[in-house]
Amino acid sequence: MLPSFLSLLTILVVGAAAAAQGHDDAAARRTMEEFAGFPASDDGGASPLRVYSEGGASPLRVDSDGLQRQIDELASFSDSPAPSVTRVLYSDRDVQARRYIKGIMKQLGLVVREDAVGNIFGRWVGSEADLGAVATGSHVDAIPFSGKYDGVVGVLGALEAISVLQRSGFQPKRSLEVIMFTSEEPTRFGISCLGSRLMAGSKELAQSLKGTFDNQNISFVDAADSAGYKIHPEDLHNVFLNQDTYFAFIELHIEQGPILEKEGVPIGIVTAIAAPASIKVEFEGNGGHAGAVLMPARNDAGLAAAELALAVEKHVLESGSIDTVGTVGILQLHPGAINSITSKSHLEIDIRDIDEKRRNDVIEKAHQSAIDISKIRGVELSEFKIINQDPPALSDKSVINAMEIAAKQLGLEYKLMISRAYHDSLFMARISPMGMIFIPCYKGYSHKPEEYASPEDMANGVQMLALTMAKLSSE
Repeated sequence: MLPSFLSLLTILVVGAAAAAQGHDDAAARRTMEEFAGFPASDDGGASPLRVYSEGGASPLRVDSDGLQRQIDELASFSDSPAPSVTRVLYSDRDVQARRYIKGIMKQLGLVVREDAVGNIFGRWVGSEADLGAVATGSHVDAIPFSGKYDGVVGVLGALEAISVLQRSGFQPKRSLEVIMFTSEEPTRFGISCLGSRLMAGSKELAQSLKGTFDNQNISFVDAADSAGYKIHPEDLHNVFLNQDTYFAFIELHIEQGPILEKEGVPIGIVTAIAAPASIKVEFEGNGGHAGAVLMPARNDAGLAAAELALAVEKHVLESGSIDTVGTVGILQLHPGAINSITSKSHLEIDIRDIDEKRRNDVIEKAHQSAIDISKIRGVELSEFKIINQDPPALSDKSVINAMEIAAKQLGLEYKLMISRAYHDSLFMARISPMGMIFIPCYKGYSHKPEEYASPEDMANGVQMLALTMAKLSSE
């Protein structure tokens, strides 16, 4: 059980008072070290634990200029022009980004390794290295024409958090590890959180990847090989991690929504990640000439798709919860000519909720609507395939408590909130106690070039992460 913030405050106040009166504060400093795992400085100065005091500066100083420079440099590895970023799994730019991240890890003295699919690990070995490590991290792949902060803040920010702790004189008990996950985005192979899914032990994914191809008919195995990862079928199972590998996992991330900025709150502490589901749907009709086929004689697959898209919206709104969301993100029509009736339509639907049953109810209603629409319009429902139907993830209470203590100690207001976006933390929660730290982003923008997080907000997030990891490392 984590000590209460009141106990922490008492320790700090007593220690500070003793120092102010000129008394020997060795006992107070030892108590602080025992509480948080921080060493007090040799010159008798304040422990790095004392990161916040009225009128005083924090010794957990973030190099905001250096962090922003790294973010800008990483953004230059892009297949689209600035300010957008495009960095797709196993592309040349992705390989450059990987090399860049490993370089920073080595500069910090971390022990670097990669697994079969390219998840990258940088470990600061603790004094009790046999204990489960405290891990953090995110991803650096980017969907086409997106921004430079999504995921990146959670990788470069995590490395800066390690650097902050190193500069403060902290020595970890449990090892601290930064992870750069492979392919959080589904851009190339249609699989979200590919690296963390495998780490969490998805046997189904390990099997399916052997026969997975991108839209250029390049296999996953060949794409990995082009990036330097020579995968043999049995290697994929070696990516799986044991339940005791990590004592805790914390991910720093931009909110990707407008709530924190709108409410003027600098920190979000995530309590749950919504359960996502992805569905592929196809209708097939007769097609024909746009002028010659009269309206009563048409079997229009395009209109069936449009009707289903509206039905998804209807079912989501009827769920009765603001936490239920649905999106038709892809709608393709064939042959795609202005003077031709659509003979085939393809939709991809995303439905999410923190309540798995409520989410599944919407999926079932959408399926029934697709069946009804196909009958009424005289088209064939040739596919209604649920690609993934993941359960929600709850943040662990011990990790939430550690984050709350850190926020109070730093004097940062925070908001308990859920994440409706997909994150690698969703799958890390299957093998480790998990938590997430959100920071505001401009107007909630994400997955677009206008995505932005201020240096001040990033610094707050890095300090939160550093202090939380330090606390958990000492457990």
